[in-house]
Amino acid sequence: MHKKTRILIVEDEEAIRTGLVDVLVFHGFEVEWAGYGPEGLTKALSGTFDLLLLDVMLPGMDGFEICNRIREQDPAQPIIMLTAKSSDEDIIQGLSLGADDYVSKPFSVAQLVLRIQAVLRRARVGAETHTRIQLGDALDIDILNLAGQLNGKTLHFTRREMEILQYLHSNAERPVPREELLNKVWGYAKTMDIETRTVDIHMAKLRRKIEPDPSSPRFLVTVRGAGYRLMPD
Repeated sequence: MHKKTRILIVEDEEAIRTGLVDVLVFHGFEVEWAGYGPEGLTKALSGTFDLLLLDVMLPGMDGFEICNRIREQDPAQPIIMLTAKSSDEDIIQGLSLGADDYVSKPFSVAQLVLRIQAVLRRARVGAETHTRIQLGDALDIDILNLAGQLNGKTLHFTRREMEILQYLHSNAERPVPREELLNKVWGYAKTMDIETRTVDIHMAKLRRKIEPDPSSPRFLVTVRGAGYRLMPD
């Protein structure tokens, strides 16, 4: 028997939560929910969900804190955050903490389901990858385990960070424009200001992890007017 994909919804607004449960069950997912922040964190850390839908504003503990706590224990857990439509700062903070994607309220059901399917698809591809990325003599990246070693120091990556590194590595012969990363890694059809900043935020985070000197990048370089390039050495 085919095992259903399990989704946890952490949302305190009952009307939204009920609608999400109905829609996702209709699309064949197995769904659980929590309406209180700490309860959501406890369920999320059980490790039994294929994807989490986290609202930003929650009683007891907000979605940012939940996302941060989950990432500390499970960098690979797929997470989509639900944010207020106009809260650019919420979107940036959520993605900076390691959320795989965000959906702004009010959202269309079709868009939400597509975003969920895209994140789950990328997660399955990542789980099936058994390769490494070697940069110079000091940096070794283990794609399968979302980990790496830099001069003997252990590094941990989110799935999105690893997807960026994989895409840049597979196109190492050229600089990759922001718009291409947004399309190929994030799955966005068009660029908006918030999404362009999202790329820059992730690049800054990656440099702090993989560069011996983040202020003078050796591996993850910016090619002015062209995009980003991952240099093998």
